[in-house]
Amino acid sequence: MGEGQREAQAALIQAVRERKLVVCVGSGGVGKTTTAASIGIRAAIEGRRVIVVTIDPAKRLANSLGLEALGNDEREIDPARFAGHGVEPKGALFAMMLDTRATFDEVIRKVAPDDETRDRVLGNRIYTHISDTLSASHDYMASEKLYDLYTSGKYDLIVLDTPPMKNAIDFLEAGGQLARFLDDSIISWFLQPHEGGRRVGASLISGTGTLVYRLLGRVFGNDFLDEIAEFFLATKDLLEGFRERAEFVSELLHDRTKTRFVVVCTPRAVSMDEARYFHRQLAERDMPGGLFIVNQAGRYAGHAAAADGGPGEYLGAADRAWIAQALGRDAGALRSFIGRLDQHFERSVALDNDDARSVEGLRSFVGSGAKVCVVPRLTTEVYDVGGLLTIGGHVFGE
Repeated sequence: MGEGQREAQAALIQAVRERKLVVCVGSGGVGKTTTAASIGIRAAIEGRRVIVVTIDPAKRLANSLGLEALGNDEREIDPARFAGHGVEPKGALFAMMLDTRATFDEVIRKVAPDDETRDRVLGNRIYTHISDTLSASHDYMASEKLYDLYTSGKYDLIVLDTPPMKNAIDFLEAGGQLARFLDDSIISWFLQPHEGGRRVGASLISGTGTLVYRLLGRVFGNDFLDEIAEFFLATKDLLEGFRERAEFVSELLHDRTKTRFVVVCTPRAVSMDEARYFHRQLAERDMPGGLFIVNQAGRYAGHAAAADGGPGEYLGAADRAWIAQALGRDAGALRSFIGRLDQHFERSVALDNDDARSVEGLRSFVGSGAKVCVVPRLTTEVYDVGGLLTIGGHVFGE
C-alpha cells in the first residue's frame, strides 16, 4: 500500500471522527450509496450517533442493514446485525431513504407562520402540482432534509448520499432554488390584479403584466388564475423561512470545520471526468473537498511485473496433479486449461494497469493537497453488513 493510500485513509478516519457532515457525491453506479453506508458504520463503531441519508430506492441497502425497507422515517440499525461479524459499535447507526414529496410537505409545515397559512398552501391545487414537480428535484429535497436533521441536534454525524448528478453542481446550488422561484418580484406580478387574495377586476390595472394576465385568463380561466394568486399570496409568508434555510445549508456546506465532501468514482474514463469536474467546482466555491474514493479498481493495479509470468508458470506439482485429476488426467486438457488461465490473467493484469494509470492521472490532476483512496473490485456483491465492513476495511485501512 502506497503512502498516498495511507494518507487518504487517515483523512477519511479524521472526517468520521471530527466532522458533523460527510457528503458523498458522484455519478450513478459508482458505489456511492454503499460507500456512504460503510462510512456510517465506521462512525458508529467509533462511538458516534450517526445517520445515513440515501436517495437510492433500491432495497439492497435496506436489506444489507437488516431492514425490510427504508423510508422517510429514521430507522435505527439493530446492533445485533454487527455482532455476527465481531463488531460492537460504541455509538448508534440510523438510516433513512429520502421521500421527496413528504419532505416538501414537512418543509411547508415548518416554515408556515401559522396553521391557517400551512393549510392554505397544502390544500392548494397549484401547490400540489408544483410540489410534484419540485419533488422530482432530489437535489433540493436532500438540502431540505439536511437542514432538518442537522438542526434537530440528534446526531453527531450525518452522512449524505446525494443524488446521481448529470450536472454535478446541482446539489451545491439546490438550497436557494425554491427561494429564487418564490421571488418577491414573481409573487408581486401574480398578485397585481388581487387585493387581500380577491380579484378586484383587471380594469383597475394597466400595463404589460396585466395584458399577459388577461391572456392567461382567457386560456386557463379566471378561477385557475385566482388559485395561482391564492397560492402565491399564501407562500409569500413562507419566503423568509425558505431563505433562512437556504442560507444555513449554504454556510454549512462551506464550513471546513464541520463538513467534508467525498467524491466517489470508478477508474472508468467518464467517471474520472466527472470526478475532476466536481473537484473543480468545489475548489471554485471554496468548499471542503479534495478527498476521493475510487471504487471497483483492479486489486493488483500497478503491479505490471506480474505480467512477466502467467499463473500457469507458478502452478506447483501438487496443483497440476489436482487439476489433471479434475480434468480426467488428460494432458491436452490440462495444457488448454492453463493456456486459458494465462490469457485471463494477462487480460486482468492489463485492466489492473489501466486502472492504476487512471488513478495516478487523478492524483496528478488534483495535486498533492488532495487525497485518493482506492477500493478494489470485490468478488461478490455487497448484500449484507459483512460486505459493507469489507468496503470499510479498504476505505479505512483495516
